[in-house]
Amino acid sequence: MSLTSMLRRIPGLRGLIDMRREVLAMRWDILAIRKATQDQLGAMAAAYVDDLLQQPCYADPRHLARAELRIHSQNGEDGIIAEIFRRIGTTSRTFVEIGVESGVETNTTLLLRQGWRGYWIEGRPELAAMAQANFAAEVASGQLTIIEAMVTSDNAAALLREAGVPTEVDLLSVDIDRNTWHVWRALGDLRARASVIEYNASFGPQMDWVIDDAPSLSWNNTVNFGASLSAYDRLGRERGLSLVGCTLNGSNAFFVESPLATAHFVGPFTSEALWEPPRYWLRWRDGHPTGPLR
Repeated sequence: MSLTSMLRRIPGLRGLIDMRREVLAMRWDILAIRKATQDQLGAMAAAYVDDLLQQPCYADPRHLARAELRIHSQNGEDGIIAEIFRRIGTTSRTFVEIGVESGVETNTTLLLRQGWRGYWIEGRPELAAMAQANFAAEVASGQLTIIEAMVTSDNAAALLREAGVPTEVDLLSVDIDRNTWHVWRALGDLRARASVIEYNASFGPQMDWVIDDAPSLSWNNTVNFGASLSAYDRLGRERGLSLVGCTLNGSNAFFVESPLATAHFVGPFTSEALWEPPRYWLRWRDGHPTGPLR
């Protein structure tokens, strides 16, 4: 006689065993529903993007939204970055990214995988440690330098200088939520052929809005963060950069040096022409989680 059969003979235990079986069945049902819901959201988002790209504003095949692809990026940045450098070429194949968390989901992990070298800066010690562990081989070989530091407008330039970052790189990416605009402004001496900068899509394409510079504060999970696309457009122009596109979900803006924009992209290079609204739910459309390089 099996143990389960013996236990069933004990008064009251049969009901507990049946209840446990029902609870386990419910758990599997919940997991199945959750997966189905994610798959459905992905299918809905993919269909939405297909319809969106049929609109006249995306008709030009050179529109960067058509290049979106997610491998290690949070949204479609991997594909857009690849398309930008397909057009403008590379020089040093060096990147700088500020705000990388564990390094698994960034705008430059795919570049690292393709042999680029670069610098990551992450302010939270536990996440910087995870990045060090996830990319120990790249750190050991000198391909990647990881700096643990809270970046502010006051220390940004010094952190890069002390880490040995060259004054000219191919790509700069900045995404630290609340203070992104102020940190990018502080890096005026760093020349990047292309930049990926998080913007606040909630303020529309025309409003020039920037949050106050408060290095000790972080994002409070509201729309009160960063700066509007118009404010980034203005700052980019002051630095000789042109806005060339945004992710379809309205999270990141892409800039290149103005002569490169004129030669390789279709204008007008303005926030009014290129702003994308906050469609943050579109991150579901891929359905494939990112992972370490190995």
